[in-house]
Amino acid sequence: MAGVLRADEGDILYDGEPVFENEQIKRKIFFLPDEPFYGANTTGNQLAALYKAYYPFSYDLFRKWIRLFAVDENAPLRNFSKGMKRRMFLALALAARPKYLLLDEAFDGLDPGARLLFKQALTELNKETACTAVIASHSLRELSDICTHYALIEKKKAICGGPRENPEKIHKFQIAFNTEANSKDFSFEYIKCECIGRVATLIIQGETDLILQKLNKLSPLFIEEIPIDFEEFFLIRTQTGEEL
Repeated sequence: MAGVLRADEGDILYDGEPVFENEQIKRKIFFLPDEPFYGANTTGNQLAALYKAYYPFSYDLFRKWIRLFAVDENAPLRNFSKGMKRRMFLALALAARPKYLLLDEAFDGLDPGARLLFKQALTELNKETACTAVIASHSLRELSDICTHYALIEKKKAICGGPRENPEKIHKFQIAFNTEANSKDFSFEYIKCECIGRVATLIIQGETDLILQKLNKLSPLFIEEIPIDFEEFFLIRTQTGEEL
């Protein structure tokens, strides 16, 4: 996607133009791999000068984010921990103000405070520049907070994807009854059912109105829908092994 390698097949287009060997398009893209390359004595300031020659780089933004991320722009990166390196390169990426930001395991090595700052920074960058960020990550709880669309990749293929609001129309309900809840009471198809006392937790796929019609026929005391986050959706998808 960054145009570093030629695609084996298919086309990768940004604004309708191919990315491979296209310098003008690459100026709009910032790719931050899991292990960025840098020389033995490279400092953050030296990298900032390098990126300034290629991107619409903002030193003001760079200084803002290195201050908030608490990293020293004059220190050699070889002396940094993995988390400190990640914070430095995130500051550089944000200051480059790309139109497309490609991030590999963006949250890896970040403490909770830095993760929160980075999510705020992505939101701010999107509002100011309409930047599109594409994040490949296993930190699903972090992605739940900020992403608008998703794709689940398995064996080199995107097996499902779409808008963030409700992946694959999967719903989670808690239902309370007058008597002991039993999974056998749910005669329709569902993905998962757990019963504790008089309360059942049901994960089911389909249209909300149709599901509620089925549940109301069981005369429950109450029905409450609970949001499903990415981590739970991922576990459901991998445990069932079915196309949702």
